[in-house]
Amino acid sequence: MSAQTSQSQPLEVVASSSSTGALVRELGGEQVRLTILAPPDRDLHQLQARPGMMRALRRADLVTSLGADLEVGWLPVAIRQSANPAILPGRPGYFEAAAHVTLQDAHGIADRALGDVHPLGNPHINMDPERMATVATALAARLAQLDPANGKLYAERARDFSARVAARMKKWREGVDPELSAVLYHRDAKYLLDLFDVPLVGLLEPVPGVPPSGTHIRALNERLEGQHGIILYTPYQPDNPPRALARASGWRTVKLPLEPPLDADGDAYLAHMDRWVDALSGPAE
Repeated sequence: MSAQTSQSQPLEVVASSSSTGALVRELGGEQVRLTILAPPDRDLHQLQARPGMMRALRRADLVTSLGADLEVGWLPVAIRQSANPAILPGRPGYFEAAAHVTLQDAHGIADRALGDVHPLGNPHINMDPERMATVATALAARLAQLDPANGKLYAERARDFSARVAARMKKWREGVDPELSAVLYHRDAKYLLDLFDVPLVGLLEPVPGVPPSGTHIRALNERLEGQHGIILYTPYQPDNPPRALARASGWRTVKLPLEPPLDADGDAYLAHMDRWVDALSGPAE
């Protein structure tokens, strides 16, 4: 369906993952029909383009992604092979969340020796609810561009989502342990840590995308001595390195998904972030 068609029919929207899908569902309501390409338990760095993705994209009015090259290994290929010019980069039907916020760690260097890096900046903005509220405002404007008749409705829903984020932020800030430090496997939750002033004191990956050695874990443990903290990682990252560091350091581990459930809307996205903030609020062992 073309976005130029009468909007008695919903917009066909394809989201790369459930985090931008949650925003689409929150803002679009009954005015959109949503397809999500990546299951929430998968590493968005590592997917491959599949025929089902191309079929979904072929009929899309809008594709949304986190961007900043997070999906670079599969989404551009799927878009090209869908033969749908309406969703090519630069067209109204292509929306990258990362293009609408300031990114951490932008360095402009694409060097394989540095591992799995993102020269445009850290793409994991879904771990920052305030940035996601900014993205929601931009996404509402894009939906309105494609469906002007419902533009005011999309904008109103974005304002409501932003207000709920602001209210949740107040509660979250009151609960975070001010003495806590954190170790991550990958820099995927760095935005969340910075949002609540939780120091990131180490990474289990010595280089992004490279598994840690025993030597690296021992060196990291020495750095943690005398500190109070938590080791955070995701279901698709290996259990053994965080557990080994936890045994050596006495820090606790928490494994949480980066993406909300497949059927998430704005409230479910915030409930998903509740789990991460709860991990920062509990006492470290």
